[in-house]
Amino acid sequence: MLKYSPLDAQHRALDARMTPFGGWDMPLQYAGGTLSEHLACRHDAVVFDVSHLGTVRVEGAHAFDILQKSLTNDLNKIAPGRAQYTHLLDPTNASVLDDIIVWWIADQVFDVMPNASNTDDVIAAIGGVDTTATRAVLAVQGPNAREKVATFFPEAAAVGKFRVAQCTWNGIACTVAGTGYTGEQGIEMAIPNAHAASLWQALLQASVQPSGLGARDTLRLEAGLPLHGHELGHGITTLQANLEWIVSWTKGEFIGRSALAHEKQTGVSRVLRGISTDGRRPPRAECNVVCDDKVVGVVTSGNYSPILEHGIALALIDPSYKVGDVVAIDVRGSELPGRIVDLPFVAKK
Repeated sequence: MLKYSPLDAQHRALDARMTPFGGWDMPLQYAGGTLSEHLACRHDAVVFDVSHLGTVRVEGAHAFDILQKSLTNDLNKIAPGRAQYTHLLDPTNASVLDDIIVWWIADQVFDVMPNASNTDDVIAAIGGVDTTATRAVLAVQGPNAREKVATFFPEAAAVGKFRVAQCTWNGIACTVAGTGYTGEQGIEMAIPNAHAASLWQALLQASVQPSGLGARDTLRLEAGLPLHGHELGHGITTLQANLEWIVSWTKGEFIGRSALAHEKQTGVSRVLRGISTDGRRPPRAECNVVCDDKVVGVVTSGNYSPILEHGIALALIDPSYKVGDVVAIDVRGSELPGRIVDLPFVAKK
């Protein structure tokens, strides 16, 4: 059975096109379409309902140690009032079971934010209490996001990048983090369900455009950000995904460390790269990457870039192929010429 966001009625009132995602019925796009929403995020400000993401509260005297021994990154790099990106690995083969943002709320209080469909697996690994059903989460993203939020909720607008704060809006306690999934500036606000519609309406009245999962996906692709089930997941490790920077080899044991260390010693068999293709035709996931009539990898995500106005793809390929190499993507028997490029595809200052 599908779950429904606390803002479901708000989306339907705007004639949103809904779609199943991670066990939830969520807006794919609104009347203006994905392209309009994508460009609004790059040039102005949009709001995404991301209530489908999980929230697992881990608290108490042992909370820090539990997370430190479970996840790849080192919490000693941050402190209360900060957020951190990290991975939970399969202990046997170091596959990424989930990629996670940890919000360090207070001294012994953490909100662990897994992907929608992985919440149960994360709880099985680290414990904690699933509080997903108690709150909505709104992600306001774009170069004008903070300016527009500041017109009615200045305390939230002031929360810096990868910072976390407890804020109050109209007497309502909210948790606000300077995080997002678009490559743009912005914040994510967790608010109790009963007040979610009021915050949503305040954002719309501040001329923040509602946007759906379609734009969120093209935005994260331009930003070179991985999506679990595509660039991360079964058989894909943190090293293959080119994300070793979130692995602490010095903090001691964590789940999957031995398997990941073995892969580091032997070398990865494939690595995530960005591919820029010629023309407007979009490459697609599961298409082969070829060079000199040889299959050298597979596309994990691909689409048309509204900003670059040509196709882009993320692909797991033979690590001997480097930035600048010419390759092609086999799209239904037709080769789409391209080259390996640095990530992100669209860089922000």
